[in-house]
Amino acid sequence: MDIQQLRAFLTVAEEGRFGVAARRLSITQPALSKQIQAMERRVGSRLVTRDRQGAAVTEAGRTLLPDARDLVARADALDTRIGEMHRGVLGRLSVGFGLSSIDTAPRAVAAYRRRYPDVRVTLDDMSSDVQLGRLRAGALDVGFVREVGFVRETGDDALGWWEVGADRLALAARADDEPPADPHGLMLWAQAREWVALTRERGPGLAEQIDRFRESAGFGRFRPAQVANDLQTVLALVAAGAGVALVPASARTVASSAVRLVPVHDEAAAWRIGVACRRDNVPAVVTNFVRVALAVA
Repeated sequence: MDIQQLRAFLTVAEEGRFGVAARRLSITQPALSKQIQAMERRVGSRLVTRDRQGAAVTEAGRTLLPDARDLVARADALDTRIGEMHRGVLGRLSVGFGLSSIDTAPRAVAAYRRRYPDVRVTLDDMSSDVQLGRLRAGALDVGFVREVGFVRETGDDALGWWEVGADRLALAARADDEPPADPHGLMLWAQAREWVALTRERGPGLAEQIDRFRESAGFGRFRPAQVANDLQTVLALVAAGAGVALVPASARTVASSAVRLVPVHDEAAAWRIGVACRRDNVPAVVTNFVRVALAVA
């Protein structure tokens, strides 16, 4: 059924005059009459009669009025939802984040949700390498990734990256320890202790950053006495006295008061974090999220 014809029929029924109905619909009276006639031909019966007093709905027309109102209302509701999706105020959004954006990503999502409450957002923890693969495959909408991983993995212009923050390595030790503050002395102090580490599979970017810093500073490979599959377990082991660990300084947001984090002030220990997404056919929900992420950075 033609929604335009249904709308014309409803407007004539509501206004009782073709002239008034035509003005309300912003069309001419002849055009309105043609729409009514086309609908009557399909029904096979007169729906509206017209005389000097105006237009009156026939018995057949009154039979169709409830369904016509329902269809037009639903069409209007659908059109509204389509418009909301086009503007990015309705829809779904998948966001990835890694260890270094454990503070930045949730803040961006919270700010985005306050502004666009009708968009359903999923936030999943994964490494930068995994995020970049999913972004390229179209399986992830937005990712918070390390600049190093982005530069290494992106050989074309398929993905865009915008800086939203920075992070650096920090030595995690027990709160009652007193490690030195200078990078060289700090690492000499740490090498005399047991090490706890996140598995390379779980945190490949962190492992690469540690290797980069170690090679730059001239330290040998750290051999952990204990490994764990998530950052919070690493911090819990440090708090329990199992050893020390190199973690992102941003881990302060999840570390307990039993853990002391000492930032490593060395150029090779620092990196930048950015929000990344595909450049082609970017839906409005993604564009809106990137804008919010940049605003709260």
